[in-house]
Amino acid sequence: MASTSAPRNTAAYGRIATTASTLYSDNQTLIGEIRKATIMMKDIAVDCERDNKSDLMKELEDGILELVNASDDCTHLSNAIKSIGDEYQPGDGLTNFSKLFDDKIQRLKANSPSISQNHPWLRQFREAIWNVHHTGQPMPGEEQEDIVMTSTQCNLLNMLCPLTGKPVTELADPVRSMDCKHIYEKKAIMRHISTRVLQGGCPVSGISPTFPFTKSMLVSHLII
Repeated sequence: MASTSAPRNTAAYGRIATTASTLYSDNQTLIGEIRKATIMMKDIAVDCERDNKSDLMKELEDGILELVNASDDCTHLSNAIKSIGDEYQPGDGLTNFSKLFDDKIQRLKANSPSISQNHPWLRQFREAIWNVHHTGQPMPGEEQEDIVMTSTQCNLLNMLCPLTGKPVTELADPVRSMDCKHIYEKKAIMRHISTRVLQGGCPVSGISPTFPFTKSMLVSHLII
């Protein structure tokens, strides 16, 4: 009688890969929602700072830190799901998926040490608050940073994309806003404009631009 183990293993692998792909997509959506929440909290903080309600800043910043940590956890989970979906091969015995996920996540965390205090989202939050009353001035502690810069870097207003956190020199398709002058990953800024997350203002400073923040305000083909 012909063995049925191979077809069963193939079917099991297909179901696991499909489930992993679905979970990965759902988790990426959750990370996007967390990012939207940080932008909303930044906008609230800017309004509070304008109204001299500085007593609320610590609470809002703690909230941003919690969201950053939640996003990091979701990212580790997403990467673990994707990795297992890509690599998993069913064996003869039952698989302890709980242990498999835990081990994979622990390895990912070990290779990606927490940098919450230096996270781009937290930096953007602090920068937006600082710029309410100190536009154009370096934030405290930054006066001695980045002393050695290339001539190209000197011409850049932001070193990281405000929406993806990636270095602007590594963006696949960088664009610059003609109004706020910040550089973004094109797909990220177009998505946020289309979903109206930016609410018409610069996502870094929180200050409304001279003109509505629209796709026509973006310049492509940058040399960085």
